[in-house]
Order: sequence, then structure tokens, then C-alpha cells
Amino acid sequence: MSSTLETLFDFQVKALCLPPPEAEVRFDPARRWRFDRAWRPWKLAVEIEGGTWVKGRHSRGSGMRGDAEKYNAATLQGWRVLRFTGDMVKDGSAIKVVEEALLRTSCT
Repeated sequence: MSSTLETLFDFQVKALCLPPPEAEVRFDPARRWRFDRAWRPWKLAVEIEGGTWVKGRHSRGSGMRGDAEKYNAATLQGWRVLRFTGDMVKDGSAIKVVEEALLRTSCT
């Protein structure tokens, strides 16, 4: 199930006519890790970090450690992981970075 921020992000992707990402993509066969959104053909993933200002899971020690393990494993498997706060999704700066990343990918 998508969060409000993920729904907004999906709307921004569609508004810019970008290729639609897959939601909740598992990338590691040994772990249950999932990306919020991902473009498998380009191994580009997006993580939208909610609760950054309210002491959510991602801002506590164990959550940060788990995130670090997940992102490091993804990097070792060739994924590029873009991380955004809710504010970045809301102000449009996240989708600009994704648009640039997809543009750079398609040109290489």
C-alpha cells in the first residue's frame, strides 16, 4: 500500500511523462528488503524517507543501521539508490533528481 508521499511521487512521475516505476521492488533474494519505487531496467531505486522530523524509524539508531545495510547491499548489486525526505517530494526537488538520473541513464 502506498503512502501519501509515494502517491504524490507517482503523480509527479506521470505528470512529467517519465517511465513508470514499479512499487515495492524486492532486490535481494536472501532478504525481504524492498525499494519504495524502482526502474529495474536501469537499476535505479527511490526511497522516500517518511518521519524524518518526528523521530521516525529512519532517524533512530537501529533504523539507520538497517537502512545503511540495505543501501550498501543494493550498491554492491549495482543499484543506484536515490533517497528523499517527504519535504523533497512535496517541493518537487525529488522528482527533478529522478528526471536527471533517468535522462543520464538513457544517454549512456
